[in-house]
Amino acid sequence: MLKEFKEFAFKGNMLDLAVGVIIGGAFGKVITSIVNDLVMPLVGLLIGKVNFNDLYVALDGKHYATFEEAAKSTAVFRYGQFLSTFLDFLIVAFVIFMVVRQIGKFRKKEAPKEKAVTTKDCPHCLSEIPAQASRCRFCTSELSSGGTVSGSIQ
Repeated sequence: MLKEFKEFAFKGNMLDLAVGVIIGGAFGKVITSIVNDLVMPLVGLLIGKVNFNDLYVALDGKHYATFEEAAKSTAVFRYGQFLSTFLDFLIVAFVIFMVVRQIGKFRKKEAPKEKAVTTKDCPHCLSEIPAQASRCRFCTSELSSGGTVSGSIQ
């Protein structure tokens, strides 16, 4: 069982997936930092010096000076934090879209490889035969290199 687990855990696809998850986690942290530390403060400044992390609605209807006070006494609808998280999601989704789109463009540029001709038709009996054949295996006609009949048995 240990041998089977080792084969499963160290397959190429499994290692690729593990690397992808680790890089994705790190990428998510970078995007979260960009949103929380760079984008949201600028948006808050443009709107009127608003800190999105402080935007909330106390569900008991009272007004509290800080989020911490409100959270101690009642349930809180923290819509500012939601806006930050949603913007975080939109940025990650956009970046992933751009990466997938670019990969798609690279794949389209690759010219499809033409299949090598491996068969040809016998001009006498119209049977499919190997392209390198010098005689038809069905009617035994002799074939030239171009696939034409050079003679046939009568």
